[in-house]
Amino acid sequence: MKKDFNQTIYALSSAVGKSGVAVVRVSGSDALKSVELMTDIKNPKPRHTYFTTLKDSVSCETLDKSLVIFFENPNSFTGEDIVEFHIHGSKAVINNVINSLSNIENYSLAEPGEFTKRAFYNNKMDLTEVDALADLIESETKAQADIALRQLEGNLKDLYEAWRKETLSMLAYIEAFIDFPEEELPENIISNFLERIEALKLEISSHLKDNNIGERLRDGFRVVVIGPPNSGKSSLLNKIVKRDAAIVSEIEGTTRDSIDVHLDIDGYPIIFTDTAGIRDTEELIEVEGIKRAINLANSADIVLCLFDASKENENIFDDIKIENRKKIIFIGNKKDLLTNKQCSLNYGSNTNLISIKNNHGIDELLKLISKRIQTFFDTKSSNIITRARYRENLKEALENLDRFDFNKDIELSAEDLRMTARYIGKITGKIEVEELLDKIFGDFCIGK
Repeated sequence: MKKDFNQTIYALSSAVGKSGVAVVRVSGSDALKSVELMTDIKNPKPRHTYFTTLKDSVSCETLDKSLVIFFENPNSFTGEDIVEFHIHGSKAVINNVINSLSNIENYSLAEPGEFTKRAFYNNKMDLTEVDALADLIESETKAQADIALRQLEGNLKDLYEAWRKETLSMLAYIEAFIDFPEEELPENIISNFLERIEALKLEISSHLKDNNIGERLRDGFRVVVIGPPNSGKSSLLNKIVKRDAAIVSEIEGTTRDSIDVHLDIDGYPIIFTDTAGIRDTEELIEVEGIKRAINLANSADIVLCLFDASKENENIFDDIKIENRKKIIFIGNKKDLLTNKQCSLNYGSNTNLISIKNNHGIDELLKLISKRIQTFFDTKSSNIITRARYRENLKEALENLDRFDFNKDIELSAEDLRMTARYIGKITGKIEVEELLDKIFGDFCIGK
């Protein structure tokens, strides 16, 4: 899939803003021209670091003291010649270096994701690795980074490519018989084919039965807290995030809409949602807030049913229609108002008693949430579906495999296999779709 790029590109590849060190990257066939025009270095050795004075490409005015590293093609990130200038990270120095590069013939400022796009076209990575790189850059928790790193190592690419090659192998055999229509397929060949088809179908369908864990890990697991007014929902949210994220008041119905806060619990990304207090009311805005609370609970990964343990027990939630009762954690607040006897008699083993006021049981609750999330998936798995488009293409591939049948025209059976390979290839980029590529690389920042 190698593609010729006429322009040599450059951009700031480190974070924008003041810093001790900034990195400006140059990639392309004329990358070494920047070293020739802006330094006194002659014939730099690949992967050697040089400390030198950096000067303007036109005026020769001193710009900075810089470290310069040359990466020779194809042993570079993009597969092209790359030069990196490690300079002081002031706005003035960065702007001067960028302006100097802009004056070099055949140089242009990189577009968002253009370095990574060149790496893809030069077969340095496939689209699953491109997506993993984007996920790694955007990761906010350890679990997100771990999954991205494992995907960046190529485990998912290897799995999908093995499936594609297996499909193409079977397709080649079928097409050979199409070329010689007078030959009949032997029974043992048919039997072997059907076994291979069923084995591939089983692998893909098992891969798809992951409860969308990869997408949930990227976006965050949603934990929704519901309960009657003044049970402590907003106070619990504030206690967990250690700031006043929600308004706390003795007035019932203060929270009328959901409030989302993003958290990191034991490395897992969590979207913690406070909701309107559930009660009988005729106030229209509050009714809508309660309706939204129930809808959020039904779509959540974990539901915290919180109640005032000094007045109620978990039975108050019996009439609330939550589609999956297994995702509920019952929490009785205001344990500080109960005697030990009341705690043991009034509440079963399914209820977790806490005191938000005294900060009692909060850490234990967070550990319980973490354990619940761990039951969703095993982060040690290298082959987690992390993109909706992977899932969509795998489903299409599986549907084509399901249609494969020796009882119909062999040309149609061949087309089923051809389409299976095509849909799998669309995941890794073996089948090129320009519109898809523009969307993927356009989501990167400039300089990556």
